[in-house]
Amino acid sequence: MPPRPAPTHFLCIPLITPSSRPQLSKSLASFKADVTSPDSFAIPSDSVRPLGTLHLTLGVMSFPKNEGLDKAVEVLKSLRPREILSTVKPLSSITQLAGPATSTPEKPLSLTLRGLHSIQPAPKASVLYAPPVDTEGVFRAFCEKLRAVFQEAEVMEKEDRPLLLHATIVNTIYVKGRGKKGSKVTIDARDILDRYDDYVWMEDVPVEKIAICRMGAKKIEGEDDQEYEVEAEIEF
Repeated sequence: MPPRPAPTHFLCIPLITPSSRPQLSKSLASFKADVTSPDSFAIPSDSVRPLGTLHLTLGVMSFPKNEGLDKAVEVLKSLRPREILSTVKPLSSITQLAGPATSTPEKPLSLTLRGLHSIQPAPKASVLYAPPVDTEGVFRAFCEKLRAVFQEAEVMEKEDRPLLLHATIVNTIYVKGRGKKGSKVTIDARDILDRYDDYVWMEDVPVEKIAICRMGAKKIEGEDDQEYEVEAEIEF
């Protein structure tokens, strides 16, 4: 099989909104001040992701020379997020022997990010992330249904891996200079994960948008921040 083309875009739920910004700005700044301090964990400052980049990736897409991007944007614009959400049943409503669950009154979808996990084994971590709280499984099922629409439209490749919803907080790939001879920088994150196991990054923030963004965050002029270029977005 030929190698997969490198991804150029991603489908995501942006996490920086007017309602989330005060919470995330405070929690991320506090975290960064702690973990980068020489008196604490002293991890490289560059490894902590800028506030404006925070998002939940639902899937990646490849559009060399932007070929196919128009179709993906059309798929995005055709989505009816509230209708999709109305088809998702919370896990607690699926009861044995009771038949189909009765539908519950529609509630706006809101997000809480709590805790800190590592993609890799904690002693040699390079990516740390905050997971969304989703005890009823509604948010994950909703995101999987969104992703499926793009896969069925053949603008996104089907993944064998289950969807891992995560807001990347630390990624050592962005450390300037990297390790010896350009080797990957890793950190022993065990104590960091213990300290931030129950840390609330943001709480009960409404989901406002779904977006297609271009890979590669860019600096925001006049600010000490970065963001991804939005190709298209819809309101929730």
